[in-house]
Amino acid sequence: METVLPGAFVIDVERVEDERGFFARTFDRAVFEAHGLCPDVNQCNVSFNRLGGTLRGMHYQAWPAQEDKLVRCTRGAVHDVIVDLRPDSPTYLRHTAVELSAENRTMVFVPKGFAHGFLTLDDDTEVAYQMSAPYSPEHARGSRWDDPVLGIRWPAQPRVVSQRDRGHPDFRP
Repeated sequence: METVLPGAFVIDVERVEDERGFFARTFDRAVFEAHGLCPDVNQCNVSFNRLGGTLRGMHYQAWPAQEDKLVRCTRGAVHDVIVDLRPDSPTYLRHTAVELSAENRTMVFVPKGFAHGFLTLDDDTEVAYQMSAPYSPEHARGSRWDDPVLGIRWPAQPRVVSQRDRGHPDFRP
């Protein structure tokens, strides 16, 4: 289902259940292509977070290293936020949020030109990413999680924020 931010999608898996449990497809190149989404996967990452209240974000890759991301919480739960940073977009600087959890198995497709971050809602939370491009340290960027320009309302005050994430500047349009 497309979010209020064009090109960003919340994806719920279709479960086939029986007495053993269930089976669900989490990625299908043809379905992604049919919806105009980039089906390329060049890198997969995992983020493990020991404490609830850990904030990671708001991260993005600058041109020409921009990347699409498919994000899923495989253990615990997160409040996941994406921000449209595409200057020509009608939703420029708007954001949306979705709860991703191991229980709901919901995913979010984050297109190129978006910032991404999350706040863990549980201890021992793990988030898995599929990326369309490899990480490029020289193109890594971020904006502060509490940047007034972005106006993100987090469900709780973050308890753990890295020095790097605390040091991101405010976004300057």
